[in-house]
Amino acid sequence: MPELSHRRRQLVLAICCMSLLIVSLDVTILNVALPAMQTDLHASTSGLQWTIDAYTLVLASLLMLAGSTADRIGRKRVFVVGLVVFSIGSLLCSLAPDLDALIWFRMIQAVGGSMLNPVAMSIITNTFTEPRERARAIGVWGAVVGISMAAGPLIGGLLVDSVGWRSIFWINLPVGVAALLLTLRFVPESRAPKARRADPVGQLLVIALFGSLTYAIIEAPDSGFTAILPFAVLALVALAGLLRYEPRRDEPLIDLRFFRSAPFSGATVIAISAFSALGGFLFLSTLYLQNVVGLDALHAGLWMLPMAVPTFLCAPISGRLVGTRGPRIPLLIAGSAMTVSAVLFAGFEAETSNVSRFIGYVLFGIGFGFVNAPITNTAVSGMPRAQAGVAAAVASTSRQLGQTLGVAVVGAVLASGVVASSYKETFVSAARPGWWILVVCGVAVLVLGAVTSGAWARRTAERTAEKLSSVEVREAAGISA
Repeated sequence: MPELSHRRRQLVLAICCMSLLIVSLDVTILNVALPAMQTDLHASTSGLQWTIDAYTLVLASLLMLAGSTADRIGRKRVFVVGLVVFSIGSLLCSLAPDLDALIWFRMIQAVGGSMLNPVAMSIITNTFTEPRERARAIGVWGAVVGISMAAGPLIGGLLVDSVGWRSIFWINLPVGVAALLLTLRFVPESRAPKARRADPVGQLLVIALFGSLTYAIIEAPDSGFTAILPFAVLALVALAGLLRYEPRRDEPLIDLRFFRSAPFSGATVIAISAFSALGGFLFLSTLYLQNVVGLDALHAGLWMLPMAVPTFLCAPISGRLVGTRGPRIPLLIAGSAMTVSAVLFAGFEAETSNVSRFIGYVLFGIGFGFVNAPITNTAVSGMPRAQAGVAAAVASTSRQLGQTLGVAVVGAVLASGVVASSYKETFVSAARPGWWILVVCGVAVLVLGAVTSGAWARRTAERTAEKLSSVEVREAAGISA
């Protein structure tokens, strides 16, 4: 990629953030619309789970393929295709005649979405090469998530109450078209110096692992253990296949050597834990506020502001801290805040008191605002720039897998305890185990943030980066590793 002026780099960052905005808006807007969709499409709890997880599951399955493909054939080219497919998928979702069609159209959306965030992060990594400048850019990137959290529920609530749930997908169209035109005009093409070959076997194993695991979790309450057992076995077989097959390839879909770095491995698990908490938090909160408290979509969206505003404010602070002090402080703040927030809801103080609920939302927003920058920065820092797309895709995959598992596990726990005939009366007790699961996620962020950000962890990252760089040099010279 050619050296760009400061203004051009900022414009590239803004364009990349537009793609993150529509993808993030899609998640928060959809959560606010869930009760309306449940009524209009006669959906069960598992049906609502699939409207979210069909998207995040496909996204998680294809992110690494999109990242490596972008490194190989051109990041701008893949980014443009992603914007087109995502916008078409959004239009189709707004026209869905029933729940099954909506789920399929959400999967089309996800195919486009898989080409956006990891590729945009790869573009940012190759545009902002100075570590502190890159950390600040990633902080801005994280702030966009806060913007989507603030704007999504409000815009979604207003649209659902005034026009209907189908209109929530329309917001993606003008932003997607604007991002497409700006990308074609201002974003330079870039690719890895050495093209990576496709890994179809690894890709199929990833799809089998994520798909069978998610299906088993979501369908367990309705279908029972015997029915989901084959899918659980398939998930284990696919995982074993990945662990055995990928290290044998010269250019694997998932480069398991990355995980020799303790910070990289920690960032991966932290991303899964944090986004599991986010997925479960939004799912439980939305259903509780509208179906139990009785708020309309707009007022339920207003309750998301105490979470969204701190996320927006804390993300750039986190980016600066990562750039100047490293990831340790932001991760400790994130883990502590998310844990205390989930404990408040698990004890139901936040469901019986508006003050406690407000504090719970604020704390979760602070925690989530601080967690994004260290995840992303750790994933790409120290890795060879030629593999920036793959490294960023692993981090993005971890986020989407976490959100998928959060909705699947918490939704399954809720579905197994809630009684349709007395929904309001049984919801709070049925949701309690789900909130405690989110407590565990917060503790995982806190502990792993402490363990994987010290001197020992940094040494493992340095050794891993050195080995990866030396292997690349030998491969470029045609010498067998």
